[in-house]
Amino acid sequence: MEFTDLYINGSWRESTSGERFDVLNPANEEVIASVADASIADADAALDAADAAMKDWAARTPRDRSEVLRKAWQLMTERLDHFAHLITLENGKAGADARGEATYAAEFFRWFAEEAVRADGMITHAPASGARIVVQHKPAGLAVLVTPWNYPAAMGTRKIAPALAAGCAVIIKPAAETPLTMLALMPLLEEAGVPPGLVNVLPTRSAGPLVSHMMEDPRVRVISFTGSTAVGRKLLRGAADQVLKPAMELGGNAPLIVFDDADLDVAVEGTMVAKMRNLGSACTAANRIYVHEAVAADFTKKLTEKMAGLKVGDGTDPSVDVGALVNADTRDKVAAFVKDAVAKGAKIETGGDVPECRGYFYPPTVLTNVPETAECVHDEIFGPVAALQTFSDQQDVVRRANATEYGLVAYVFTEDMKRGLQVCEALDYGMVGLNRGLVSDPAAPFGGMKQSGLGREGGHEGMLEFMETQYISASW
Repeated sequence: MEFTDLYINGSWRESTSGERFDVLNPANEEVIASVADASIADADAALDAADAAMKDWAARTPRDRSEVLRKAWQLMTERLDHFAHLITLENGKAGADARGEATYAAEFFRWFAEEAVRADGMITHAPASGARIVVQHKPAGLAVLVTPWNYPAAMGTRKIAPALAAGCAVIIKPAAETPLTMLALMPLLEEAGVPPGLVNVLPTRSAGPLVSHMMEDPRVRVISFTGSTAVGRKLLRGAADQVLKPAMELGGNAPLIVFDDADLDVAVEGTMVAKMRNLGSACTAANRIYVHEAVAADFTKKLTEKMAGLKVGDGTDPSVDVGALVNADTRDKVAAFVKDAVAKGAKIETGGDVPECRGYFYPPTVLTNVPETAECVHDEIFGPVAALQTFSDQQDVVRRANATEYGLVAYVFTEDMKRGLQVCEALDYGMVGLNRGLVSDPAAPFGGMKQSGLGREGGHEGMLEFMETQYISASW
């Protein structure tokens, strides 16, 4: 691998500690690369570089920033195959999934190139005082970005693009399992015109101490994190000490509801997308699938046929539909969920066995009769397992769907649009897919309610997460 060192101030550097760590290919458990392991001193160097770079970047016109982001989109679009291959190598996902992620990741540069020129303020006349109220949005300051392993490209560009559009400099800490994609993006950003120091990448196995240290620096004003709710809570406690602006995209436990009047072919296709996109290793993945008892048998048959027909293997093989999970812990957790559900009365319709081979594979699995006591009903499966339950009453299924601390995304399938919209409004979720298994879109505000996070990514709101609103009271 060509890019395996730290990226600070536009140059590649060894860690000051001299430490490195291995990145594995999940499909064969072989070492792909050895990557520099950032130290506290490296974090300080990145903070200095970002602080210096932001002064000029924030002063540029919105159009200047927009053109750089537009160029980044163009360059990444030209190199989708390269990034997709790299994503598959370090993450394990199948080629089609990886190319889909690369396309999605690139689109954030185009969307925020367009949003960069739309940080609109306003001028109004105060009714009582007669003063003019002038409102504008300013760059919030240095941003620390912490991204997960499940989307090595998209979770980074979803944060980098709005931060740069807003006028901020960033330091990104990619997941230790998948740092290579983000490192490979840096030469592309250089070519697009991103100045040295504006984007810095610090891979590390010691994420907690490194991120905590950066959050304590008074120049840092934003902490943006995608990952588990447990880690998000820790970061929020740290953010409180410095009163940092937090953007938290945390865990999920997505319900998917299929009503008796749903078009079952549409519902099954939507469920396949909501469940199997990214091998189910997504906070948006359908985790609890509620099917009306009147159509449960037909739905189960159709879904099982689809799941059983998927080919499992090394994602670099273009004929493979389902690649490897990212590591042994993730695979073993998925297997434990299935074992627990079966022990409590669930039935395996297809899959359910860990293959005896190298690599962290788990087959597409369908479980029926899943009881409420099953662990997978209350925790993210994060793998290719569809856990089905039945219902007969609309109010009851809405209650069950809302009976979780999470509130990221839900899915509803019905041909009755009045019912569909009523159910969507009754669901305590930041996003709902109505007759769709895919809600993620750079143009839409992505984020959740309750324990699923704070703030939004994407849409117009995504850029405002990296800006502060300033009000000027004036008379003229």
